[in-house]
Amino acid sequence: MAVKVTVVGVGLVGEMIVSCLKERKFPCEWPPRVVATHERPKTLAGEKMLVQETNADAFDGTDLVLFAGKEGARGASVTWRQTAEKAGAICIDNGRDFRLAPDVPLVVPEVNADAITNDTRFIASPNCSTIQLVVALAPLHRVARIRRIIAATYQSTSGWGLKGPEELRTQTPAALKSLDNIPFDPMVFARPIAFNCIPHIEPFLDADYTREELKLVSETRKILGDSSIRISATAVRVPVFVGHGEAIWIETEKKLSPDDARELLRSADGIVLMDDLVGKNQRGDENERSYPTPLDVLKYRDEVLVGRVREDSSSEGGLTLWCVSDNLRKGAALNVVQIAEELIRRRLLKA
Repeated sequence: MAVKVTVVGVGLVGEMIVSCLKERKFPCEWPPRVVATHERPKTLAGEKMLVQETNADAFDGTDLVLFAGKEGARGASVTWRQTAEKAGAICIDNGRDFRLAPDVPLVVPEVNADAITNDTRFIASPNCSTIQLVVALAPLHRVARIRRIIAATYQSTSGWGLKGPEELRTQTPAALKSLDNIPFDPMVFARPIAFNCIPHIEPFLDADYTREELKLVSETRKILGDSSIRISATAVRVPVFVGHGEAIWIETEKKLSPDDARELLRSADGIVLMDDLVGKNQRGDENERSYPTPLDVLKYRDEVLVGRVREDSSSEGGLTLWCVSDNLRKGAALNVVQIAEELIRRRLLKA
């Protein structure tokens, strides 16, 4: 019996959700019902589909609703959650509105799938930067208990949405001619993004942290199940189309050597460790090691890539590492689909 799926939203994440459903052969009626603000034809997952207008009828007979709409007060789940639940559907939400609600599990399947219970009807998927962080850190936390995290994120333009990469594309030719007065849309990024780094993602809130930075703090604590972890973050937008990077410093209760950490990461689900000794090369560096970059997500689209694992020379018992992941796939659409697959494994959805 195929699962009846409704996908709400056809921005970058909504399109990627449909693609992931197809690629992973998710056992749903094909094509899934796709709805958005207005009806229109659209090519999704390489197929021509009719996107329907979102209304109450769009949820009739649906087993599973995947919300991919914009975050915040504009989020689709704010408007349509109750309608979907009354129709009998289980909901998975990519938006931020319900992530910290005490009665809503915030799930990354490789980390805390057990947060899903037999009574679960609504599940939140975390922010993109949080997902790759907790996938990278959970294997270490289970063994050594992390007490402190400092993170600097280097987030691609696609994290903003459709207009983010377009800003980078349109600004680059102008920036190549002159770096003075690069035209930009301040409603997308606060500064020009071409050949630039902007330490400003989402509005400034408490103690001069931005909302993106505070998301990482609160969501990480909830997913790892430890509100005592001390966390500080700086979120930076960088001129990359897809693929977020993160530099991470951790302090653990139990000391881990870099080799211990590498072994835990190498055997963990959803992680590709890229931290091998390369040896002497054309640069003459006999100690050079491999490491991931955002371009590596072209090959490793579904995993969190980890490298640069080393001791933190400024902290006794501390470690430093670097991770990269595709923010549109594992950071959003894929995680939503993996949660849906977990529902089937737990027989909360019949397929």
